[in-house]
Amino acid sequence: MAKLSTELVNLLGNYGHIGFTFVAAIFVGLGGGIYLDEKVFDGRTSPWFTFIGLAFGIAAGFKSLFDILRTPAAKSDDKDTEG
Repeated sequence: MAKLSTELVNLLGNYGHIGFTFVAAIFVGLGGGIYLDEKVFDGRTSPWFTFIGLAFGIAAGFKSLFDILRTPAAKSDDKDTEG
């Protein structure tokens, strides 16, 4: 039972890390775009930097997602599965 709960905690931690990293990258890009729109266009409603920041945030989110998924997971030393 303890092994099952340890695996569950590890899986939840991994998926939580993936989700948080993906969402954080999108929000940082979006926030940067909104900030640049406010500073460059002096408060007028021009969403160009917001769209560009959102696109960069989504691209960074997918890049970090693929980097996390590409790294090999730590293999456990289970002797039960070796026949």
